Amino acid sequence: MAKNAFRCKLVTPDAQVLDNSVTQVILPAWDGKLGVLPGRAPMVMELGTGELRVDFPDDGQARGGSRYFFIDSGFVQMVNDELTILAAYAAPADKLSESEAQAEVNSLSARRTEGLSEADRKILAKDKARAEGKLRAARAFKAAGAY
Repeated sequence: MAKNAFRCKLVTPDAQVLDNSVTQVILPAWDGKLGVLPGRAPMVMELGTGELRVDFPDDGQARGGSRYFFIDSGFVQMVNDELTILAAYAAPADKLSESEAQAEVNSLSARRTEGLSEADRKILAKDKARAEGKLRAARAFKAAGAY
């Protein structure tokens, strides 16, 4: 592996989504975005919900580039130039539909909260935040010129 790259694995309960040499990863941590570069000190952190960007090196045969994903909760670990992302859910941004994500946000925003328990309100808020994250990821992917 090149000195300006590190290994990145993205794993969900259903599948190993990614296992590649990368130059940079920008991920949603529980308290904001975090950028990871080669040589990063060891860490373990809780993931948040949102857009994951993975940048790939030029390898002589192919020009680098970026891939975008929407991820939802989990954990991330960086050790010995190997980043492991264990996400409860991950979807490639090119598989997300902006119109479907917008419809999901609209539907959840229209739900009435009167009569709901505090626990149900928290679930609704989390579902809405997840839908808004999907929408942001779909829009970011589109803005990057990938559509």
